[in-house]
Amino acid sequence: MDIITHKKISAALCGTPLEIRKGYSRAELRTTAEMAADEQGLVHGGFIFGLADYAAMIAVNHPNVVLGGADVKFLKPVRVGELVTAEARVTEEKGKKQIVSVTVARGDDKIFAGEFACFVLDKHVLEG
Repeated sequence: MDIITHKKISAALCGTPLEIRKGYSRAELRTTAEMAADEQGLVHGGFIFGLADYAAMIAVNHPNVVLGGADVKFLKPVRVGELVTAEARVTEEKGKKQIVSVTVARGDDKIFAGEFACFVLDKHVLEG
């Protein structure tokens, strides 16, 4: 299945898609020194959220999908150099709204979980 949304996303910042099918995606992100929040190598949570958001967008896979809200939990810290993988599943569809459940793991260790409310719009959000 081709990815038809968020085509200009930076793989270095938001992850690389590994698998995509209707209502499902999996993507991974190798964390880098540029993502560090401090000298100890703690990765800023925004990069983990970015990976999860990107996985949610490609699970919906519509050119006009946008994020309306998210309820997330950061479960464990991530260090620079670690590889993390997001799995996203559309769990509910109500008209233009799709709920996507996303988990991010480091191997078998779950580090993030969330529910993303995605909306499929009739036209691009920036079109007047």
